[in-house]
Amino acid sequence: MAGQQQPPYLHLAELSASQFLDIWKHFDADGNGYIEGKELENFFQELESARKGAGMETKTGSFAEKMKEFMQKYDKNADGKIEMAELAQILPTEENFLLCFRQHVGSSAEFMEAWRKYDTDRSGYIEANELKGFLSDLLKKANRPYDEPKLQEYTQTILRMFDLNGDGKLGLSEMSRLLPVQENFLLKFQGMKLTSEEFNAIFTFYDKDGSGYIDEHELDALLKDLYEKNKKEMNIQNLTSYRKSVMSLAEAGKLYRKDLEIVLCSEPPM
Repeated sequence: MAGQQQPPYLHLAELSASQFLDIWKHFDADGNGYIEGKELENFFQELESARKGAGMETKTGSFAEKMKEFMQKYDKNADGKIEMAELAQILPTEENFLLCFRQHVGSSAEFMEAWRKYDTDRSGYIEANELKGFLSDLLKKANRPYDEPKLQEYTQTILRMFDLNGDGKLGLSEMSRLLPVQENFLLKFQGMKLTSEEFNAIFTFYDKDGSGYIDEHELDALLKDLYEKNKKEMNIQNLTSYRKSVMSLAEAGKLYRKDLEIVLCSEPPM
């Protein structure tokens, strides 16, 4: 019974990237990218007993109270689930590349700029060889010394973490899970993804002169339209921040069809 196995490493003070991944995979039993419901209770119970076993102080109080306090502290977007980004804050990870990443890509606009730099062939994916450059750049920025084998391990681990369909490529929505939860504007579009036909129709409507790109004001109108079509509330502050993030993909204020397609389509362009 896999469920009965002792989860690895919860008592350790420091974890390596692959140990972190083992813990994640152990508790995210259904592999949906979250620890929730029964998985979450199991995780919290194991965490408590591991802390006791390691001689750490644990608070008195009922399981439900402790669990509630734990969720208030770590469930940053208050959706009642823990995602990988949130779990990284619970477990001190030795390499901590998730947290390292967040520190240096603080906003979704910066993230989109980084994406633009490394998705060199504009495929809507970063491939394994592009990912390596991405991480190498990141580690240099963070002044973290690393050697080639370490960089290789990071690349492989991030692929294991985020390449959910195992094709050796990372789509924008997969990579965006590295962003701080509250900064991940792409999650907001998750329920509103368009098919290629829908996308082409809406883009053509806003690209009045058929130039193949739209500007910031047209993007504004397009996003409002998209929100109304999906009957979702959109405040001005959010709209401004989403527009800024998406416009990070633009060239000299021109947002080309292919770049917007990466954000709004359910499948990136082939």
